[in-house]
Amino acid sequence: MSKNGSFEESLEALEEIVTRLEEGDLPLEKSLELFEEGVKLSRRCQEKLAAAERRIEMLVKDAEGNPALEAFEEEAMDSEQ
Repeated sequence: MSKNGSFEESLEALEEIVTRLEEGDLPLEKSLELFEEGVKLSRRCQEKLAAAERRIEMLVKDAEGNPALEAFEEEAMDSEQ
């Protein structure tokens, strides 16, 4: 996977690593290698989420056109699912 893979690609690769590690039948060295890759993917996902959050904050503006933070309403999100 490329270093700049999408969030979805990184998350999918991380899920595959977790599955393989949970199986517990890998040699220690391979487990450590996968764990290191998982940490890198986790950081990449966190960075992409933080960047998306910053973009959302920039897009939301108040009545005067100034940037404003708005919290997502969990109840509204829960009812959509």
